[in-house]
Amino acid sequence: MSRKFLVLSALALGLIVPASAKVYTRDEAVQTAMENSSDIKSAEEALITASSQVESGYGNAYPTIDLNANVTRIFGLDDVKLGTPMKNAASDQYNELDDKGNPKANAFDKNVLAPTVDGLINGMKSQGYRWQSSVGLTLTQVLYAAGKVGTAIDIAKAYKHLQEVNLENTKSKIRYEVDSLFNSMILLDSNITIKEEGIKQTQENLTIATQKFQSGSGKEIDVIRSQLDLDAQLSDLENTKKQRILARNALLNKMGLNWDADVEFIGDLRNPDANLPYPDTAMASVKQRRRELVMLDARALIKEKNIEIEEGGYKPTVALVGGLKYANNKNKITEWDAPKWDKLNKYVAFSVTMNLFKGMQTREAVVQAKSSLRSTQIEKENAERGFRMQIETCASTLENAQNQIEIAKRRVDLAKRGYDISEAAYQIGQETQINLLDANQKLREAKLGYMKAVLDWNNAYNALLNATGEY
Repeated sequence: MSRKFLVLSALALGLIVPASAKVYTRDEAVQTAMENSSDIKSAEEALITASSQVESGYGNAYPTIDLNANVTRIFGLDDVKLGTPMKNAASDQYNELDDKGNPKANAFDKNVLAPTVDGLINGMKSQGYRWQSSVGLTLTQVLYAAGKVGTAIDIAKAYKHLQEVNLENTKSKIRYEVDSLFNSMILLDSNITIKEEGIKQTQENLTIATQKFQSGSGKEIDVIRSQLDLDAQLSDLENTKKQRILARNALLNKMGLNWDADVEFIGDLRNPDANLPYPDTAMASVKQRRRELVMLDARALIKEKNIEIEEGGYKPTVALVGGLKYANNKNKITEWDAPKWDKLNKYVAFSVTMNLFKGMQTREAVVQAKSSLRSTQIEKENAERGFRMQIETCASTLENAQNQIEIAKRRVDLAKRGYDISEAAYQIGQETQINLLDANQKLREAKLGYMKAVLDWNNAYNALLNATGEY
């Protein structure tokens, strides 16, 4: 966009800028505010969070691996002693003969049955160890989750886009606010310069009135009037300087700088006569540019996807589960057996889970999600109507501001001509001092009015750019 500016800066207006002061142009002030704004920093952190949620969403599609370990101490148990009493008894019987001369126990009893019974006995004893420990790995891979994983990723992407737009919108707001505060500084600087010029003229008139009174060609009342007018102007100038301090502090605060910073500002206002392009007020274009509508679209997409998430409660979840587990039970915690592959507990499971009844919670969750989506859609419709009204209001304000500038120009020209005529007549004694002071005041007021009209036009132009999304 072409931007020609009317030069109304601190230097152009003749304001004295201390050599030690840090001087900020408009662009530098905006850039400093961008770097220091807490609103922008918060929006950036929100975007980081949203980006992380996208990566987290993809992570839900990957398998999960869990490590489980526990150590249990059971009190009130004696030491477990494993043995082979059945095998020993069978061996003794195998070596003893009955009345017919045959072994009382056969080889099967000795080598198979007895050791098996000993194993069962020892297995039951092992449940009574004081220290019981286990370590296990579990792997779970979701095979089907009613579309929840993919939908969650879509939601995360939409939320990330929303935060991207929110960041840009926040930056735009900061630029707009800094511009408005900067314009106010320029107006106050201009007012100070105009009032100082008026004070200078009044002081000259006071000097002339005093000289005439002292020479006997003038009246004391003229001296008094000049002095009263000068006092009023000095008081008004002092009040304007105080307003400038407050405006300066407000701008420094928006820039994230300390109020006591040695800072001054130099900038320009747009020239209303520069034939700047009129903002595009077509609603079709506005809807594409207004970031608030883009954000509402993203919110609507999120809520639309959330309906799919809630409807997933009617569908099953399918998962594949596998694991390894090592158990170690001993009388002392320092006693550990080396794990052996053939003694590990290994398993694979195919899991299907589906809720059959949840007290109507799933159905109501879907109803609430649909209602939330409709609320966002209604909010967008209201926003579009509000933007249309905002544009019409801003366009009317800009048109009125343009008219006021033309009127203000004529007032300055007429007031300047009136003052010149009054001053020339006063010098030759054909005009009263009271009329000269009145002409001086009217000229000063006309200049201030013109500066205010230029500022109002700039603010109205910026407001229309902002309303159409072109700012």
